[in-house]
Amino acid sequence: MSSYKKRFDGRKFDEMRPIKAQVGVIPNADGSARFSFGNTIAVAAVYGPKQLHPQHMQIPNKGLLRCNYSMMSFSVTDRIKPGPSRRSQEISKITEWALSSIVDLDRFPSAVIDVHIMIEQADASTRCAGINAAVMALVHAGIPMKEMAASVSIGKCDETIVVDVSKEEEDYEEGEAATDMPFTVLSNSKKISHIQLDGKTSIAKFKEAMHTALKATEKIHEIQVKALKNMGDIIEA
Repeated sequence: MSSYKKRFDGRKFDEMRPIKAQVGVIPNADGSARFSFGNTIAVAAVYGPKQLHPQHMQIPNKGLLRCNYSMMSFSVTDRIKPGPSRRSQEISKITEWALSSIVDLDRFPSAVIDVHIMIEQADASTRCAGINAAVMALVHAGIPMKEMAASVSIGKCDETIVVDVSKEEEDYEEGEAATDMPFTVLSNSKKISHIQLDGKTSIAKFKEAMHTALKATEKIHEIQVKALKNMGDIIEA
């Protein structure tokens, strides 16, 4: 039986932290957005499509989506060393994989679309917040997309499934260590374009986590759409 009966911040197990979303936050970018889960804040900026250089990297029949994820040095309590890290490179590639299937890259042969994601403040679920911001920024930039996507982190503390994991839950180690499962779900087809598993879980608990992610990402998608329809306004939920 689970010993995790109450969340550290008082939320219900299926309750996300307060969400804020805004489009058009970087005037010089072709498209931009800010998305936050509670104290986790991500900003995404899109540049392109533009011709890819050097030329030998070009793909003759399609374009390339290139994502760069990084955390600002003041985004956490202990200052982060500037420059790319193994973790930031991993999340950059994961973000590319999560989004490449929904961007219509066939329309942009030999071109590149650059997506830059900066984490202004970190309190867990940064990759999910970054993906949500990136999707809105791509739409804002007018990039043709087959559908949108939304991302959320599902946790398992002991045997309790929780949505939108906080840093305290990410570090939870009482009894069985916490399990973190980020999901990215496509808006129309409900296909999963990205999933990770940090920890261990049973098949039954994984299915419960997936069902929870599907419900949560529907709410996130609604917020993304509302932010895009109300350009410049801060949408809160």
